[in-house]
Amino acid sequence: MKQKLLIALPKGRLLDQSIELMGKAGIVVTPGDGSRLLFIEDRDKLFRFVMLKPVDIPIYVESGVIDAGICGSDILREQDSDVNEPLDLQIGKCALAVAGPADKEVSYRRNIHVATKYPRTAARFFKGKNAHVHIVKLDGSVEIAPLLGLADVIVDLVETGRTLRENGMRVLEEIAPVSAKLIVNRTAMKMKSQQVNNLISQFDRVVYANT
Repeated sequence: MKQKLLIALPKGRLLDQSIELMGKAGIVVTPGDGSRLLFIEDRDKLFRFVMLKPVDIPIYVESGVIDAGICGSDILREQDSDVNEPLDLQIGKCALAVAGPADKEVSYRRNIHVATKYPRTAARFFKGKNAHVHIVKLDGSVEIAPLLGLADVIVDLVETGRTLRENGMRVLEEIAPVSAKLIVNRTAMKMKSQQVNNLISQFDRVVYANT
């Protein structure tokens, strides 16, 4: 009997969208049953799932202890993860952007302080602009950093822009679009190809049904 694929699901904003998408693909998962189980199975017991912090998913998948996962492209870009990305799931859509106070002009010609959860991505972006920046790595809300004088601008995810507007800020420049990807361990892609390809096909039929 083939071992079930172990798939990581992201805790937080992407979880509900991931579960809804899987349901449409015929993979029914109910994680909110009040249990404290670390591993859960779908209704048909074809897959095993574990819920992890999004930033940890590429690490587990790349190492091979987890076969596949759902992860935002922002995290994959930041970590430069060595995994297969066979499918864009078209959920969790937003953008990674540079934002700053709405009433100030920011010039890349001078040394600026940038607060972000994405230090590597931000550094690459500003290097491409030939800008001299000092990156301030934060793990919590970064919107407040310019308001308190810790940074001139931020690099963060922007979905509707409402939080920025409510705090007197605006998007200055978009770095890249962001969406959730199905990622697969490179060895699992070969050794469990039939199971992986079946999973990809189930998602593909739903994601691109109207294209």
